[in-house]
Amino acid sequence: MNFRQLEAFRSVMISGSTVRAAELLQVTQPAVSRTIAELEASLGFALFDRVRGRLVPTPEGQLFFREVTESYKGLDRLRSAAASIREYGSGLLRVASLSVLGPTLVARAIQHFRMDHPKIRILLQVTSSAQVRNLVADGQIDVGLAADEIDQSGVDTQSFLSVAGVIAMAPDHPLVRKEVVTPADLVAWPLIGLSPEDRARHRLDAALREAGHRADYILETPSSATICALALSGDAVGFVNPISAEGYSERGLVLRPFAPKVTFRSLLVFRPDTQRAGLVRDFIAILFRLRNQMQLPR
Repeated sequence: MNFRQLEAFRSVMISGSTVRAAELLQVTQPAVSRTIAELEASLGFALFDRVRGRLVPTPEGQLFFREVTESYKGLDRLRSAAASIREYGSGLLRVASLSVLGPTLVARAIQHFRMDHPKIRILLQVTSSAQVRNLVADGQIDVGLAADEIDQSGVDTQSFLSVAGVIAMAPDHPLVRKEVVTPADLVAWPLIGLSPEDRARHRLDAALREAGHRADYILETPSSATICALALSGDAVGFVNPISAEGYSERGLVLRPFAPKVTFRSLLVFRPDTQRAGLVRDFIAILFRLRNQMQLPR
C-alpha cells in the first residue's frame, strides 16, 4: 500500500467513478483502475463491487474510506502547519531592546502584536545596546532595537527613531521658568549625564563645546530613566530621551526643550544572513505604526 494508491481510492470515492477520478488526478482511467486493483490486492479485500459497469463501495470499502479520510485530515493539518512555519517560523518571536524603549514603545507593540497572534510566544530582553547587537549577531534574537552607537559590522540595521533630547528637572527648579534651555543655562547647574560612550552624550558635549561651554557631570548613568528619577528628587538636571520620562511626568518631572537640538537615534537590528520571517515583519510594522502615533519632539 502506498500513497499513490490511497490517493486514487480517495478520488474514486469522492468523484464516484474512475473516469472523474482520472480527471482529478490527471492520469488515464485505466491507470486509476489498475491502481485500485493493486490496492485491493495489498489489502486482501475488495473495495468495490462492479455493478453494471459502475463501482459500488463494499462495506469494507466504506469502512476503509473513513480511515483514509481521517488520515487526510492529519495531512491537511500538516499542510496548514507547513504554511504557518513558512510564513511565521517557529512560533516564537525573540526581541531585544535598549532600556529606554523596552518598557514603553516595545511593550505596547507586544500588546498589539498579541492581539493578532495570540498563540505566538514572545521572548523580550531589555538590556544595553551593545548586548542587543551581540544577541542579534549570535542568532539568539530575531530583531533588536539599539542606540546608534553600536558596532554595526556583522548585522543589518535600519533607522527607526530620531527624537530631540530634552532637559529633565524638578518642578521647583529655577530652569522651569525657561521655555527653552540653552548651553549657558545648562552648565550653570549640576548636570547628570549619560555614559561617556553614549552617542547622544557625544552630540550634547559637542553642542556645548561649540557654544563655548564644558559640561561638569556630577553623576553618569547609562539610563535616561535613572536621570529622570534623580532630577525629580534634587537640584541637578539631566539631558534625557523624552520617551524615558513616561511615568515621571505624572509625578511632577518637568521637561524643557534644549537648543541647539541634540537627537537620540535608535536602530532596528537584524542578522544579515536570515530572511525576515512573517512574525518579524508584522512586529516591525506595529513598531512603526506606534512610533508614528507618538507625540515627540523631532
